[in-house]
Amino acid sequence: MKNPENASQSSLTKGTHFEAATQALLTPASLEVPQLQLVLAEMMSHHIDYADLYFQYSRAESWSLEEGQVKSGNFSIDQGVGVRAVSGEKTAFAYSDDITFDALQAAAKATKSIASLGQEQTAHKIITRQTPQLYLPQDPIASLSAEAKVKLLERLEQYARQLDTRITQVTASITGEYEVVMVARHDGVMAADVRPLVRVGINVIAEHNGRREQGSAGGGGRFDYSYFTDEVLHDYAQKAVHQAIINLDARPAPAGSMTVVLGAGWPGILLHEAIGHGLEGDFNRKGSSAFSNMIGQQVAAKGITIVDDGTIADRRGSLSMDDEGNPTNRTVLIEDGILRGYIQDTLNARLMNMPVTGNARRESYAHIPMPRMTNTYMLNGTTPPEEIIKSVKKGLFAANFGGGQVDITSGKFVFSAAEAYMIEDGKITYPVKGATLIGNGPEVLKRVSMIGNDMALDSGVGTCGKEGQSVPVGVGQPTLKIDGLTVGGTA
Repeated sequence: MKNPENASQSSLTKGTHFEAATQALLTPASLEVPQLQLVLAEMMSHHIDYADLYFQYSRAESWSLEEGQVKSGNFSIDQGVGVRAVSGEKTAFAYSDDITFDALQAAAKATKSIASLGQEQTAHKIITRQTPQLYLPQDPIASLSAEAKVKLLERLEQYARQLDTRITQVTASITGEYEVVMVARHDGVMAADVRPLVRVGINVIAEHNGRREQGSAGGGGRFDYSYFTDEVLHDYAQKAVHQAIINLDARPAPAGSMTVVLGAGWPGILLHEAIGHGLEGDFNRKGSSAFSNMIGQQVAAKGITIVDDGTIADRRGSLSMDDEGNPTNRTVLIEDGILRGYIQDTLNARLMNMPVTGNARRESYAHIPMPRMTNTYMLNGTTPPEEIIKSVKKGLFAANFGGGQVDITSGKFVFSAAEAYMIEDGKITYPVKGATLIGNGPEVLKRVSMIGNDMALDSGVGTCGKEGQSVPVGVGQPTLKIDGLTVGGTA
């Protein structure tokens, strides 16, 4: 991760994001702010509670290298505008890939289905809101030539093969996106953001004595391809190869209830899935979350503090503003085991009479926003991780995770460990394969008995899915000791 000071100490002038958005979205369509004002005023004349316009322009690319050959290369350009009207709990939404005044008016007319249900309001005069620049408005796609991108992937493959002769297959990939968004709202707020996003990934297969195992690694964030130096690429290759080679010697994982130690960093995906989704405002407003109506109550062991923070410079899950034009925040969700709040967008915050937290997110202009996580992580405890391992007589150390599933209403989850080891007499002994962690999110929080002092964020690879929409996110945690967690194994 880049130094958070890099963005804050940028020499860029205020308004750079807004100016870039104006040039990319409004100027080509000969649109001006007074025209947006007219559209919003027309929408508000139908007695609705809220209206906004969401403009988006994006360019995206992906390259994949397999066995030294370029397997695929994709490039796309997309742009459009989403028009939304909200009345009470109801939302009317229309979108167009044609950014013109006529298209805006047509989309606005399509939202009249919920007219006369809300309170009589007027559209305010639009005032530009400056957003903090958590990342530079770079275009990653233009930061390297096509030849240089392929050579980057070739170096990554070479590093992996040089590390161990048992590596027989390597797939490397690189993705980049340049996104410009602008929001205009009925309350007069108009804000914009320029969002770079890059990611590099590697997957390897190791073979030995007829056994095949795989390993993967990668990372990225909101910057350009210059982040991926040889040192960074070598680190990714080492981690992927290490995982594959370790699993060549892994024994079948035991099953049953046991002490489980979760590693720092990416294992925070368990918190994201099993707990984070349950703290999103829409689920709690509808009473379908295991955490509904529990604010102020003890929901986790003392010492556990979980935050959602969209303000960390350059992080994959960070945003200078959310997709409603609100600044993102560092929101404390659970503090010393006490539930303090939920992740909110405007609609759910209004209906629940709670503060907006800047967590409205949408996949694109063709989707409606909903409350979503940004970077969700648990804060440090005080115990060195080696002391946590020493405290375990017999248990499982889950160093890395693969996939998982969670039921929001019950909080029940199932996660598979991509890299895991047995702990015996306070020492990590041998690797195991096929371990799955089975439990209940709220219950697991109460079973945390030790919290490490080594909090780490993931490397920048997370993507979260909800109701068919995918958005980039970050996770993190320190090493955790959980007592009496069910492990599904193969032994």
